[in-house]
Amino acid sequence: MNELDAFLELTRLLVTDPRTAVLFTLLVAAAVSDVRHQRIPNWLTVSGLVFGLLYSAVVPFWLHHGFLWALAGAAVGFGVLFPMWLLRLTGAGDVKLMAMTGALLGLHAIPLALIGSLSAGGVCAIVYALRQGNLRTMLGNALRIVHLGGLAVTAGMPVRVATTGWDSVGKLPYGVAIALGTITTVVAAHYGFL
Repeated sequence: MNELDAFLELTRLLVTDPRTAVLFTLLVAAAVSDVRHQRIPNWLTVSGLVFGLLYSAVVPFWLHHGFLWALAGAAVGFGVLFPMWLLRLTGAGDVKLMAMTGALLGLHAIPLALIGSLSAGGVCAIVYALRQGNLRTMLGNALRIVHLGGLAVTAGMPVRVATTGWDSVGKLPYGVAIALGTITTVVAAHYGFL
């Protein structure tokens, strides 16, 4: 497949399924907002979530996989990032953005988007820490979170890893990672790479 054919195929995907076009547009808008203002607006995530749920009720993903399929996708997206918010590793906007992504992708595709987003987040964090000269601090913080969380789970205690009092490496706009990871996995899956 040459570049023109690939571009035309991607354009066909965006035109034939408005969910994908809306998702990509809102993800890019969220990433830009997160970089510029360090927040993802509620109007963006809520409108995308509502659109995904309503559109899927009218036009199912396939067969009878419509509203409940989109709702389950939103729940999985929310459920995976919510514990990270509790640990103050992500912001509330990131959790809502992943829920919106799940509503627009559905239950069948949200696992790949989550894997892509978490992977992109790891890469972005390493690149960000390298640029800031804080890679050692970032890795130390990550090991501390895993160690203390593991101890709490082993002891049967609730996981409450305090993230205050540590040397911060800065705030990563995680909306960028969600956008990069989701768009990459959706396009890769469409072309049969995943």
